Amino acid sequence: MKRLKLLFASSIGKKFIAAITGLIMFGFLVGHAGGHMKIFTGMNADGVPHIDEYGQFLKDFGAPALPPMLALWGARLFLLGAVVLHIVTVILLSDQNKKARPVDYVVKKRAAASPAALYMMVTGTLILAFIVLHILHFTTGSLPLLGAHEHGYVYENMMNSFSIWWVSLAYIVMMVVIGFHLYHGVWSLFQTLGWDNPDRNRFLRAFAIIFAIGVSATFILIPVSFMSGQMPEAVEYSHELLTKH
Repeated sequence: MKRLKLLFASSIGKKFIAAITGLIMFGFLVGHAGGHMKIFTGMNADGVPHIDEYGQFLKDFGAPALPPMLALWGARLFLLGAVVLHIVTVILLSDQNKKARPVDYVVKKRAAASPAALYMMVTGTLILAFIVLHILHFTTGSLPLLGAHEHGYVYENMMNSFSIWWVSLAYIVMMVVIGFHLYHGVWSLFQTLGWDNPDRNRFLRAFAIIFAIGVSATFILIPVSFMSGQMPEAVEYSHELLTKH
């Protein structure tokens, strides 16, 4: 515990914590994007969308050794802890940097920084608000204004929401914001972990750009497909068909 306090107290320690928690969130986004691609793989022989089966798989993960939803909620709490720790650490680092830098140095550095770097706090705040709304929207179904919601029917819930043009537009805009945040976050991660080097910086920057665009574009493809009419209508099926697969 003492070593953890010392790590958190130092500037290098805070940067390391921010990098590791950021890496956890990056990993989640990649997995989340991959899971969402199930929406394009169709349905099983009973007419159950594969993405609904994937959602049920997450709920039942670890069974029968673990009760349903236990592993999923464990992962959610772990991710929530990483998000909170990341936010607190970044705020502390930002405050520390403001106190340590002379005004003229800040002006020079702002002129040299990329837009993604300059607005990390802004994009981070927007993403935090989006996470809350996203959970209320697709997880708890507490925002019926954003589309009718029924637990367990992932495909139909997405269809109901992304058939509303302004919901899709807001979602797409937020995916662009996430892309900007990801780009600078990934590049900063390389610097914090000491992986940056003049010989490989061009490659690392290219990777950060491709990673950010790839993740954002993957999520954007879903509302665009619904809005353009490329996705089939959801079929009615018994919930028992889903839970037995």
